[in-house]
Amino acid sequence: MEIRYPVHPEQMKTLDTEGLRGHFLIENLFVPDRISLTYSHIDRTIAGGAIPAREMLPLAGARELGSDFFLQRREMGIINIGGPGTVRAAGEEYLLDSKECLYLGRGLDDVSFASASGGVPAKFYFVSAPAHVSHPPVKISLSQANRLEMGDQLSANKRTIYQLIHPDIMKSCQLVMGITSLAPGSVWNTMPSHTHDRRMEVYLYFELPAEAVVFHLMGEPRETRHLVVRNEQAVISPSWSLHGGAGTQSYSFIWGMAGENQLFTDLDGISLSALR
Repeated sequence: MEIRYPVHPEQMKTLDTEGLRGHFLIENLFVPDRISLTYSHIDRTIAGGAIPAREMLPLAGARELGSDFFLQRREMGIINIGGPGTVRAAGEEYLLDSKECLYLGRGLDDVSFASASGGVPAKFYFVSAPAHVSHPPVKISLSQANRLEMGDQLSANKRTIYQLIHPDIMKSCQLVMGITSLAPGSVWNTMPSHTHDRRMEVYLYFELPAEAVVFHLMGEPRETRHLVVRNEQAVISPSWSLHGGAGTQSYSFIWGMAGENQLFTDLDGISLSALR
């Protein structure tokens, strides 16, 4: 498990490109027949990826968690972005097709990942946060999500937001999770930008061709920085940091949030004139 520590806004001003990437970018989430885990001390959030290409992959506990098993005091949301696969938890099996989501609550043991076919393996992405109570597992498809149409083609930010793990859909402790897909010809997301000082966020960018990139914007409004992000890489966004970005073509991303509340609309907008 890779460990990432918080960064103060003043420290961010001193970081070069490699420093920014080392603190905030997760580059190798998906490795065949391995579970990759990155533990952020920002709200103690974990981002992980699993490709069970040849065999089932069990999600074991870790010393960093101080628990007997992974979800002993945690909850997690899982979204499959690969071929069909199965998540097993506490003796139950859940089949997930592409872009289907599964919520697993606190206390579920014996979690593992498997693919329906090794030729087209599943690709499970998950975000986990500490939890204080237990909620039952819930499987959510895009057709069951809260669907929001945002932006317009004139501003190159026409996009669809699918709220999957969300208070209007199901109960969770603090985790909120979903997918945003940009329309063809749109490249900007969350612009004008905003912060939500009460919640951190992790972004997984996907559906990007190999030659395409996203320029992920972060930092304070008057001290902006950027990361060059490629397909299936993730960014840890501190609660104090703005976030937004533009790609060289349209793309999708999975957002997962944890913190003080679950209000999707609890944000502080930043005008374009305030950015530097």
